[in-house]
Amino acid sequence: DVQLQASGGGLVQAGGSLRLSCAASGFTFDDYAIGWFRQAPGKQREGVSCISGFDGSTYYADSVKGRFTISSDNAKNTVYLQMNSLKPEDTAVYYCAAQILSHYSISYYLLPVRYDYWGQGTLVTVSS
Repeated sequence: DVQLQASGGGLVQAGGSLRLSCAASGFTFDDYAIGWFRQAPGKQREGVSCISGFDGSTYYADSVKGRFTISSDNAKNTVYLQMNSLKPEDTAVYYCAAQILSHYSISYYLLPVRYDYWGQGTLVTVSS
């Protein structure tokens, strides 16, 4: 079974940093895209960043470019999201998701609808 476990959320002041982890199991990591998504209260789930397990290519939402960095440790089947310069508008429940790679462009995988497998969320709260 595909399983994804997100962790690392918490409360941080604006301007601070957090690192989220997504531990994956039950599939061949190299064959999948892993994405990070977030959902704030009353808003739709949105893509934050994604990474190819095959070649490490990455893609970011404009709202987080230059502040967030996605990376993977294929040996540990874990994807990280380093979040710096956090803003109150980054407050949300963050989810990781996995989808088998079938499209040539990693940007294809920034949309939540592309994904079949989801982990539980981890709450990130940024205070002003």
